Amino acid sequence: MNNKNTPIDYSPLVILILVAALVTVSGLYVWELARKETLVDVSTVLENALQFGVTLNGQTQSRSDKAQQSAKTYTWKMVTSWPKNFPGLGTAPERFAESVNTMSTGRLTIKVYGARELVPALGVFDAVSRGGVEMGHTAAYYSKGKSAATPFFTTVPFGMTAQEMNAWLYYGGGMDLWRELYEPFNLVPLAAGNTGVQMAGWFNKEINSLADLKGLRMRIPGIGGEVFERAGGEAVTISGGELYTSLQTGVIDATEWVGPYNDLALGLHEVTKYYYYPGWHEPGPTLELIVNRDAYQSLPEDLRKIVEVAARSANQDMLDEYTARNNDALKQLVNEHDVQLRRLPDDVIRKLHEASRQVISELVADDPVAYKIYQSYKAFAANVKNYHHLSEQAYLNARDL
Repeated sequence: MNNKNTPIDYSPLVILILVAALVTVSGLYVWELARKETLVDVSTVLENALQFGVTLNGQTQSRSDKAQQSAKTYTWKMVTSWPKNFPGLGTAPERFAESVNTMSTGRLTIKVYGARELVPALGVFDAVSRGGVEMGHTAAYYSKGKSAATPFFTTVPFGMTAQEMNAWLYYGGGMDLWRELYEPFNLVPLAAGNTGVQMAGWFNKEINSLADLKGLRMRIPGIGGEVFERAGGEAVTISGGELYTSLQTGVIDATEWVGPYNDLALGLHEVTKYYYYPGWHEPGPTLELIVNRDAYQSLPEDLRKIVEVAARSANQDMLDEYTARNNDALKQLVNEHDVQLRRLPDDVIRKLHEASRQVISELVADDPVAYKIYQSYKAFAANVKNYHHLSEQAYLNARDL
């Protein structure tokens, strides 16, 4: 029994009526020719009429299939490496999900889960790759164990800024290399956020020289962690949600996180007071939206495009938010919480720069894929840096005169 609210599809009835009409008209035509003693192959005429009806039915069915596909709805899960609704990092995936829902008119809805709600903060890559969830929001350098090349798609010490990273990804071949790298993991990567230049981090003591780094345990992931160890420290990788307690209990002596906007929200000023800049290790960290390839390909073309456009919007939106919020948060840290703002000494920066070149050279030497990606990254960085000396950097220097 049909539900009163269920629309009835009259297409088959209409097609049968059309076919019957064609057959009738064809029969009358044949009869008229026969009456005039004209030789006609009646079976051929009838066959043509029936074939027309079959073609018409096929075209109608094709349109029906497309209509059914466009009416189909999808419900996805997204896991992230950030605390639920954490400012900037955690709210970006929420805004992305809202944009997709709006643009798709509800055909694709995405439920966002914070770190450890479904998977560990550093387990996003594996969860999406296996297909346990359809989508994740994280940082590529957390997956350095999967490939030595992944950090190039987040950030590398003394590397490109957010503006330069976006240029490389979208107009310098970086995105094609990223997708090629992730294909064996059954993933489709998209850029979906950037914090801009970060701070060097929080320390439980002043750093007056290179000697002060010796034996210092610092939370610092990716290539930056390896560089820090070359400079005499000890690198530790733990998730953002563990930083406060780890500093408070002395598990670590220092940590980098993001910048004033996020660091204030995390309360790091409550457990340590020395706040250092510049963020040599993360000059323009891109955050990634990774999509399970099978899930991605199951979407109709228009929904795939909506996902891509929403990710690109989220990528710029996050950078805008951090640019707008960081200085107010910094003033609050210094003026209200007595945080001691410090610049890293020149000898420390020089050593970190030297160690960065060594680590990256060694990283790509034994990995052909990483070497290929690094060559693209390095060439683009050199090219864009040359112009930025004359544009961005020259202007900032002139503005401060």
